[in-house]
Amino acid sequence: MPQRPRRVTIRDIAEETALSPAAVSYALRGLQVPVETQERVRAVAERLGYQADPIARALASGRTDYVGVLCGSLGDIFQQSVAAGLGRGLLEVSRHALIVDASNDPDVEASLATQLVDQRVDALIALPVDPGAKHWAQIAEHTVLISIGDGLPAAATAAEVVFDNEAGVSDALHTLAKAGHRKIAVMTPGRLATPDRPAEIVVHRIAKELGLRVTLHTSPHELDGASAVALEALREADPPTAFFCLADSMAYGVYAAARELLLCVPDDLSVLGYDDYPVSRLLTPPLSSYRWPVDVLVSAVVERTVRAIEDGKRTRRKVLEPTAQPRASVGRPRRNH
Repeated sequence: MPQRPRRVTIRDIAEETALSPAAVSYALRGLQVPVETQERVRAVAERLGYQADPIARALASGRTDYVGVLCGSLGDIFQQSVAAGLGRGLLEVSRHALIVDASNDPDVEASLATQLVDQRVDALIALPVDPGAKHWAQIAEHTVLISIGDGLPAAATAAEVVFDNEAGVSDALHTLAKAGHRKIAVMTPGRLATPDRPAEIVVHRIAKELGLRVTLHTSPHELDGASAVALEALREADPPTAFFCLADSMAYGVYAAARELLLCVPDDLSVLGYDDYPVSRLLTPPLSSYRWPVDVLVSAVVERTVRAIEDGKRTRRKVLEPTAQPRASVGRPRRNH
């Protein structure tokens, strides 16, 4: 029986490059040695057919090179794009994403976060359903914890990249009020308000300032579920003349409901979204929305995650601002109240 070829080791590369095994190890990971040395070591490693042993490296370094990405709801198209971007961004820095979906359920979120820690991920990136939950403090004690969209007040996060939701919500309601709307339905994934996601609080405050009548409607992200919520609101005796949806995926449900009721957007009903997902530009009429810089978000999160894994230092939080994308889905109402 032919013998299996001997596995090339770091010591073999060290002998070829006249470097210490430690220096070779650092070079292969892109750490603590000049770029020229890294390139030379990697060239020798490729020539010799070196393949890193992931188990040995994990045992030696205490790292697995896996990063958990815990999404609040992958039914939200915006979260899908963020998760996909994080997967690509982490792969570019030789990390692998384990992407899981909490289905907008706090209990599922707590269970999945614990499971990811048990799998010894080097870090956990969370788009939290419940930022105030107690489990975040425990998670932060066992792995690097990064939060997107909302801070985690009870946990020692390594970094936070949050959205300026107050600015976005305020601008949206002012836009609809300026167009002449007085009764507005706001579709939200939940009634939970936090310091970084004050949407519901801001809605009531701005509505009072502008003399608007605003109703809040909890909605799933899925098309059929969002459509059912919109239909219920539109079948009321005194229906809204405009919808402001805190996710474009919910706005698609409003379009579907309007079509079922033979209502025309924006003549009979104005619709304003919040993520500016690319498909929103293809609707008839194109959906007015707010664009968040996903590329900036992904880059900031990946950079902060790697830095926290490598040196354990906390990074100053980054706040992202929305940019209004006015299109043809907002107009003056035919009727008012």
